[in-house]
Amino acid sequence: MLKANKAEDRLAVEVCDLLYAQLDKMRPVRSLLAQAAGSGAATQNVLATPDAQVLIRELSLLTAKPSLYVANVDEASLADVSKNPHFARLEALAKGEGSKVIPICAALEAQIAELEPADRPEFLESAGLKEPGLFGVIRAGYDLLGLITFFTAGDPEVHAWTITRGTLALGAAGTIHTDFEKGFIRAEVIRWDDLVGYGSEAKCREAGKIAVEGKEYLVRDGDVMHFRFNV
Repeated sequence: MLKANKAEDRLAVEVCDLLYAQLDKMRPVRSLLAQAAGSGAATQNVLATPDAQVLIRELSLLTAKPSLYVANVDEASLADVSKNPHFARLEALAKGEGSKVIPICAALEAQIAELEPADRPEFLESAGLKEPGLFGVIRAGYDLLGLITFFTAGDPEVHAWTITRGTLALGAAGTIHTDFEKGFIRAEVIRWDDLVGYGSEAKCREAGKIAVEGKEYLVRDGDVMHFRFNV
């Protein structure tokens, strides 16, 4: 039972009233949250407070979840999607929800998928593209979910590991195996672009491009990591 003299109960009523009014208009809650994040209106700012954010997350409203739009446009539109009226309308809708729109040409993507990897760069260049549209969709999806990737390299494979942005080295070690986390000693870290540029771990070591980090190291997207542990 809610009590009027309790601040948290008054907040719950106020938040639920705002959410109900939005849903009653058949509008997604994420639009209201996007407005609250950038508006000076007092009633909307309530939704931007930490306590209100916790309450909204606990409600698990489907239309409060972040969204990503993928626009299938024709090949000619890829050069300047802003000139495509359908894309422009979708982009305006997404902006009102605080969402992103990624343009792709499904017909081109299907052709790219059928090509051998060695033949794809030439095809992309002929189409005026630097990369497949799918790459942009993946990056946007990771960004939306707050995810990053770190790598481990060596025999017998190079492996990509997905973790939440803000994960420390200890947590990243535990993603691979609990023994790595329990017996963590240190992490040797190479930036992916350094590894590509120098061509090998040995050359990175010679150039001083390997950093030795402890448990509290904040893992960055693209880190190549080697964990030292003892169990």
